[in-house]
Amino acid sequence: MNVFVAGFHHETNTFAPSVADWAAFECGAGYPSYARGEAMLQKMRGTSTSLGGFAQAATERGWSLLPSVWAGAMPSNRVTAQAFARICDEIVADLQRGGFEAIYLDLHGAGVAVGADDAEGELLARIRAVVGPAMPIVASLDLHANVSARMLALTSAMTAFRTYPHVDMRETGARAAQMLARRLGSTPRHRHAERVPFLLPLNAQCTLMQPAASVIALIDRLEAEHDLELNFAMGFSAADFSECGPVLFGYGADAASAREAVQRLHAEVVSRRAEWSLDLLSPADAVERAIELAAVSSAPVVIADTQDNPGAGGDSNTTGLLHALVDAKAGLRLDGRVALGLLFDPASARAACSAGVGAELNLTLGLAVPTWSGALTDAPVKARARVLAVSDGVVPLFGPMTAGATAQLGPCACVEVEGIRVLLSSAKAQMLDLDLYRFLGVEPTQMKLLVNKSSVHFRAAFTPIASSILVAKAPGPMAADPGDLPWTKLPAGMGSRP
Repeated sequence: MNVFVAGFHHETNTFAPSVADWAAFECGAGYPSYARGEAMLQKMRGTSTSLGGFAQAATERGWSLLPSVWAGAMPSNRVTAQAFARICDEIVADLQRGGFEAIYLDLHGAGVAVGADDAEGELLARIRAVVGPAMPIVASLDLHANVSARMLALTSAMTAFRTYPHVDMRETGARAAQMLARRLGSTPRHRHAERVPFLLPLNAQCTLMQPAASVIALIDRLEAEHDLELNFAMGFSAADFSECGPVLFGYGADAASAREAVQRLHAEVVSRRAEWSLDLLSPADAVERAIELAAVSSAPVVIADTQDNPGAGGDSNTTGLLHALVDAKAGLRLDGRVALGLLFDPASARAACSAGVGAELNLTLGLAVPTWSGALTDAPVKARARVLAVSDGVVPLFGPMTAGATAQLGPCACVEVEGIRVLLSSAKAQMLDLDLYRFLGVEPTQMKLLVNKSSVHFRAAFTPIASSILVAKAPGPMAADPGDLPWTKLPAGMGSRP
């Protein structure tokens, strides 16, 4: 069997300061860069992505893959109309050549484009217009997908990650292949979906913690007991459109069993509503608490700079935590064993690279950027810095989420500011891998305090080495509390807070 394959990934924060234009997809940054045709398969085979997992499972089944487009860009504000049109047009042009019996799509599920609030639904509609209603279409989704009614109606089946941090992407792709094989048979699969009536904060969605862990465990039990395929798409709570939010959905040979299982999952999520919220620390409180903990621990304390997470629409360039570290004299109090990364600051990174290792220079680090409230984040940090290491930013990754991938970060440098090691990059990338410290000479296990620009993904690599993990709410473009955002399109009855 020939299977048409394509991928489109963008997690859209409609309150973020930057947009995703075509250059963002060509760059990729934390994603594999844009590719089309056989180059796409060569880029994705063997990676930890869903498409990599699907490709291996398809090969094992003897299927041939007809590659179309892979397009992924770092989370930001909306995909531009031009970029979205090009992605859709290239996929449609490849579809029109025919020669396949089924379609697999590696989608994120939380894309918003200019003129298309439900970007994946719009892409699927264009695909269905070419291939007709009978063609099997199966898609894999990110756990943070905002699953729309249109997406459900236009696909034969969808399956979402079950871990956050996302360490099961390959398994999800393989599961999509299994689901596609089932759709080739004559036995119909019945679908049922239930929408959760409130948004979930990003940090609370971590499946290493409760209540998310219990919901995923219940999915596993129900599938083991019945002939079901169940999903909990927790939603990306920063996309201002009418279908933003968590959705539970599933498929089964028996319609009643599918409905009952999804309703049981829905009841589990809603009944534990109060548990989906988190206590967050101010930057000053987080740093002071971390210094106290680090002083009596042999392993590093990690602070998550969650509201500047470049994996959720931040630009990884705000300075609230850096100011707090400097004000608390963290570098001096912890013997210089303090590091922050990655700070997206191309100008400072290039200046440090030009100056060279050992040089001292005056730098203005970070930016004051607007947030959803219209207020600016903290001012840049002006400091005398010493260059400790430089790099071309080509970083092979080996962590639990990223094994097999290579980050392309452009000129990068590690500079020391008052005993604090600040890792500067020329491309946005979430601090989700120990290698993103090591490539600039910082061994994270030897630090006493690490500040990571991330919300949850860092936990996959850093939990095993950390003595404690704290979450700080420094000013930034990604609201840790979705209730802080000025929503305009959420329907009546949809809560912006748990």
